[in-house]
Amino acid sequence: MSSLDFEKEKSEFREFYSANQTNLENAKNAFCTLINSLLDHGNIPFTKIEGRVKDKDECIKKFQRKYQKELETSSKEYEIKNHITDLIGIRVVCLYEDDIEKIESILKEHFDIKGRTDKTHEIEKTENLFGYKGLHLDLLLNNIRSDLPEYQSIKVYQFEIQIRTIIQDSWSVLDHKIKYKKSIPEKLKRRINTLAALFELADREFKEIRDKTLKEEERLNETESDLEMEFKKEQDGELSLESSQPYALSEVYGYHKLNAFSFLKIAQHFFHDYQFEPHKVDGFTQEIINFEPNISRGKFNFYMKNSIAKVKEYKTFFENQNNSDKLNPYTMIRHCLFCSNKDVFENILSNTARENFENWLKQT
Repeated sequence: MSSLDFEKEKSEFREFYSANQTNLENAKNAFCTLINSLLDHGNIPFTKIEGRVKDKDECIKKFQRKYQKELETSSKEYEIKNHITDLIGIRVVCLYEDDIEKIESILKEHFDIKGRTDKTHEIEKTENLFGYKGLHLDLLLNNIRSDLPEYQSIKVYQFEIQIRTIIQDSWSVLDHKIKYKKSIPEKLKRRINTLAALFELADREFKEIRDKTLKEEERLNETESDLEMEFKKEQDGELSLESSQPYALSEVYGYHKLNAFSFLKIAQHFFHDYQFEPHKVDGFTQEIINFEPNISRGKFNFYMKNSIAKVKEYKTFFENQNNSDKLNPYTMIRHCLFCSNKDVFENILSNTARENFENWLKQT
């Protein structure tokens, strides 16, 4: 029963905590697992989902600091557990600012939102840039989830979830290490504000880079005939690929130097069932450019089209001779480049691979 007797309520809270500690831990783990699954299903990338059950003494200190005086002044009886909304706390760290809104939208479908605090809005509406940004939600399983058998023992537990970007999370860690922020000299305040602004700028720039990357991928909608026409212009001497102004060439003639985006589009055309990982694409494209610095996407497409059938024949032969070894798409592209232009790409294959391939070519 609620009362105004702090010692009594403190004792009852300790009893409640001890009696429910195992269930609280189970609830925390179940909520983390559920949220992990929801975000995976929603294709939202994240770097971390972690939870904790707040220490009972920390709960009591928080109650004393935030609620006790006001409640007792107004003679409102209380139970400490009803004022600790973050007894179970979960943190989700995502990659981009706009992912926070997407995560909130997904959570609304499975939880009732009992409280919402937008830390970003709170900070931005003041001149004070101190403190971390992010979104805090107080959640309770909704009726649909609560009716499921697996949630019967934990459906009564409310929890707080903090949603931050990886940049906001980093600032939060550092922010807690900055001492005496309210009464330090103005010069130090300005330096902290500058640092906070740099973190905020980094958040926005990462999002902008992601958006520009996606637009660049979508922009590459050239057909096979477009790439062939580009290469034909090169062969006819209409494009001067030695120019120091490739962007001007692109605007006037349609010349496009090979990059990771165009490499991926062409490679996926020839190997449409293979998942090319971005970090590998980036390094492999640069390796090709190192061999032929002015290679265009049209020429790369020509190299592939010119020799892919031959390389597929060799792949069948090679794998029949070497049961445990396979030629993956990257290795096949290396063979295509070597086959199409041996002078330029002589060393794109290892010595053994080159000798084996050349011996096979002589026999066919």
